[in-house]
Amino acid sequence: MINKKYECSLHLTMDFVGSKWKPLVLFHLLDGKMRSGELQKTIPEISNKMFTQTVRELEECQLIKRTVYPEVPPRVDYELTELGYSLKEILHQMDQWGKDLIEKQD
Repeated sequence: MINKKYECSLHLTMDFVGSKWKPLVLFHLLDGKMRSGELQKTIPEISNKMFTQTVRELEECQLIKRTVYPEVPPRVDYELTELGYSLKEILHQMDQWGKDLIEKQD
């Protein structure tokens, strides 16, 4: 999971979740398992290429689990791992911070 030494714990955290899309994917999985297409639709601005890259990186960091079902057409589900779910409070706090900021703008 962690294949290099970090001098700064925040640097480690940012490597795991520090992109434009990773926190959004994680946030939408807080309510449970989602099919790939359903998850991607929750973030309409993300391209197919970026979605694929993001979920692969999150899977590599062991924050999400990908399950492929041998069906036709193939079905792929994503869900948070225990490690991914441990970010729940942080993600909710970030969401609330954004809501508070929007209210202050009004």
